[in-house]
Amino acid sequence: MKSHYKSLIHSVVFLTNFRIVASGKWIIFILAAVSCGSINYFLNSASYGDIAPQTGHYITCKTGLEGNNDVFSVYVTDGRIAEMASMRLCDDKIIKRQYGEVKVTIGQSDYDTFRYINHGVVNLALVKSNVVDAFGADQIYGLTKLASHPDYSAFFIALRERPQLSKEYLLGKSIGLLDYPSSRSGHIVPKTVIQNIGLSDSNVNIVYYSSHQELRRALLAGEIDIISSYWAEEDSENFSRNYATPLQEDVSGMQWYLKMLTQNTDLFCAMQTVVNEIAMSHPRPYYKTITLEEGCN
Repeated sequence: MKSHYKSLIHSVVFLTNFRIVASGKWIIFILAAVSCGSINYFLNSASYGDIAPQTGHYITCKTGLEGNNDVFSVYVTDGRIAEMASMRLCDDKIIKRQYGEVKVTIGQSDYDTFRYINHGVVNLALVKSNVVDAFGADQIYGLTKLASHPDYSAFFIALRERPQLSKEYLLGKSIGLLDYPSSRSGHIVPKTVIQNIGLSDSNVNIVYYSSHQELRRALLAGEIDIISSYWAEEDSENFSRNYATPLQEDVSGMQWYLKMLTQNTDLFCAMQTVVNEIAMSHPRPYYKTITLEEGCN
């Protein structure tokens, strides 16, 4: 009886000691894990800085007007136009007289367009009229039309065959469209064509791009099967005119707007001269065709 009693006591002592040892090991394991996690966190935080906000690229320059902190803000979606605008605006005598700095933003997405047009932080912009109308930027911020480029005919353009405007042909195809934040924008024409033949986003892969140049790059890279865009003479270098199918409706052209909260006629006329010079210097024929609004000699 005593031997059984002693065995029971030994068993209790053994289990107690085992629990203590096991608990100690778990505590050591937890402490080691926390230490490793902390070390890893601080190492990573030291290696990687904050991610810069992706809201477009900028070109800035000083006008030389000392003591003036006013910035003349410009918004475009074409990098070449941005460079041409920056060069001419920083040398313009009216800009030098009224502003201390010029900042040209090259928009990369719908968010950029929304931010600069809807929030009224831009002085000069090259956008479609439906963007300004959708946000009411003409009435709220005084965005006034300076000049306009013409409407253009839309095409479905492919790389190796002529696109057909039929449900059987377009079913399952990847189609690149020009994206704008308004439902009345440049992509409404091809989307209407797609819908009229009985297709939708569920059976056609629609991919949006921020510019006509991006559409062409994506088609050449094989990212998509078809793009919806205009046809320019220089397109014959990379594409075949035989593989461009015209759509039924025209797409509204790009237009220049200037914020006119005051009757700043000198600035209005100076900016008309600048945008006209940009149009005449641009290599694309589309931009060379420009109509200036009345009000300047």
